[in-house]
Amino acid sequence: MTTSPYNPFREIDRFFTQVNRAVASDTRAMPMDLYRQGDNFIVKVDLPGVDPGSIDIDIDDRTLTIRAERPAETLDTSLDNHTWVSRERTFGTYARQISLGAGLDLGKVEADYADGVLTLTIPVAEEAKPRKIAVRTGGSDQVVEGGSV
Repeated sequence: MTTSPYNPFREIDRFFTQVNRAVASDTRAMPMDLYRQGDNFIVKVDLPGVDPGSIDIDIDDRTLTIRAERPAETLDTSLDNHTWVSRERTFGTYARQISLGAGLDLGKVEADYADGVLTLTIPVAEEAKPRKIAVRTGGSDQVVEGGSV
């Protein structure tokens, strides 16, 4: 019989690993990337195994909320040879909220779901885009061109 040396921290480490997994489960279940590409902000959220019909996206007073559900996989317990050995994949209903700043065109947000990735395209509002202002000189109709924005 082989015995492993006594480690008083093993159970404490296992406990904290489980606690951290439970606390971080919402963020880990919906990891997100956010970046700006030209005049759009792009949000990419990993939602593998999610039925596209369960995805719910809404915007309420500059708060974007994404909800999705991943059903739990069940085993046929009537068969004797089916038992869980390890179960780390998360399941259930998940939600993620993003606070949106001013200057976005919230009426033109688009959402696509492909290969387990939800992609939101949030355009910058026209009034928030940088623009050039022409400067007239001394009462004449001559316009001085400024540098680029």
